[in-house]
Amino acid sequence: MSQKNKRIYIYLPIILSVIFVGGMFAGHYLPGGKAVFIHNIPLTNKLDAILGYIQEEYVDSVSKDDLVELSLPAILENLDPHSVYIPASDFHELNDPLEGEFEGIGVEFNIQKDTITVVNTIPGGPSERRGVMGGDRIVKINDTLVAGVKIQNSDVIKKLKGKKGTVVKISVKRKNTKNLIPFEITRDKIPLVSVDASFMAQKDIGYIKVSKFARTTTDEFHQAVDALKAQGMKKIIVDLRGNGGGYLDAATNLADEFLKEGSLIVYTKGRSKPKVNTFATSYGYCQNEKIVVLIDEWSASASEIFAGAIQDNDRGTIIGRRSFGKGLVQEPVSFNDGSSLRLTVARYYTPTGRCIQRSYKNGSMSYYEEIADRFHIGESEEKDSLKLFDSLKFKTPGGKTVYGGGGITPDIFVTNDTLDITSYFKEAVTQALIYRFAFDYTDENRKFFKTFSNWEELDKHLNKVDVLKLFVAFASKNGLAENNAEIKKSNELLRTHLKAYIIRNIFDDKGFYPVALSIDNVYKRAINYLDKN
Repeated sequence: MSQKNKRIYIYLPIILSVIFVGGMFAGHYLPGGKAVFIHNIPLTNKLDAILGYIQEEYVDSVSKDDLVELSLPAILENLDPHSVYIPASDFHELNDPLEGEFEGIGVEFNIQKDTITVVNTIPGGPSERRGVMGGDRIVKINDTLVAGVKIQNSDVIKKLKGKKGTVVKISVKRKNTKNLIPFEITRDKIPLVSVDASFMAQKDIGYIKVSKFARTTTDEFHQAVDALKAQGMKKIIVDLRGNGGGYLDAATNLADEFLKEGSLIVYTKGRSKPKVNTFATSYGYCQNEKIVVLIDEWSASASEIFAGAIQDNDRGTIIGRRSFGKGLVQEPVSFNDGSSLRLTVARYYTPTGRCIQRSYKNGSMSYYEEIADRFHIGESEEKDSLKLFDSLKFKTPGGKTVYGGGGITPDIFVTNDTLDITSYFKEAVTQALIYRFAFDYTDENRKFFKTFSNWEELDKHLNKVDVLKLFVAFASKNGLAENNAEIKKSNELLRTHLKAYIIRNIFDDKGFYPVALSIDNVYKRAINYLDKN
């Protein structure tokens, strides 16, 4: 949605009322004009009457349905930041990631130099089975040219996604081949993962990255835990940083894996909704493993339910930075045209009684800007800047003090590490130069890199190559001037990012996370904590 359309959504109800009222009064003064009044309108029917009047009398023809579609988002926005109307055209785009699958051809792509470039094919998906490869450039889709036409990501998705069993034709340009290679691919169900990575961090410490709470999260988590337990895992790090939430039951099911039977996980209640408690069952999969949960300012909603349940039951330790602060429950309502309404009907509370919803009394804009404000006031870098209020203190059964009123406050606060971040590094990230270099470098060496049997072997190889020197030359050609002092200061940061993205292009997230986390201070603090406890 464009910024212009967003502004229209926000102001449309005001514009409609002002124009309508203004038009009535102006009617008194138009030559030969007269004021028009709609009499005997009950308050409950005012909106229908206004929309009907516009449709019948407005100077140009307008669609009442279009006016309703434009008005509904703005009406809901005045309630709270999380009640939302979802048009039919956007429903699947928003819902599919939580359902755990979609139907398409099974490729990860990016648009490089105005060309759709396949980053990787999804293992077992229809594209991989037909022979599409990472690095292929998609030039045509169903005989329509899509290269060099400024195509957008959303347009690519619409062209490649489709119902299972339908066929899409693509033509690709492959490195070192003269002609386009045609593929006829039958769309199929494509699995979407919510557990991005799992590996042994140390001899008895496992790491699991959960990116969202979806229908498939519990099953994916079980598979990861089984594999890690087979390797000797006795302690576990669950990384929820950047996890914006998802399904409430997915979060409670995951918390259930760690809590004793009868432990309160969460409760919800609203003005017209009775209090509903959710308790742990006897089927916990990880009741004996020590647990650390990693959170940050983008851990929200279902992530906060999980972290709050672990913290309030004295089951584990929360490490990182204060979470987002979303404690509102949305109830979905579907309409016949495929659109949907998600209305806030209750608040959720952690076992000690905390509602961690932040205030939104100053409107949605201020609500979301508060996250950026945390950085401005130094909260991400100084523990003392956390605003903790005595009136919002709660006690866990074990006597630990926890805080409500705005997100989950970690037991161990770890600052946002900015020591090695220089202007050179920021520009490299902002201009996507690290990503672009990593892709181009991988593309040039893809055949060779495919000879490595695992990411560790590729990592060892990259340690012998001066990728930073190659990157600096690439960045210079693309407008980022060399700055030796800043490059030296950001040396480790740059090298690690470059290696992580190169490895991701070959071995996906299972290779990306171990490399990227090697310089992550929150992750390292968790390892150190579990080593000593």
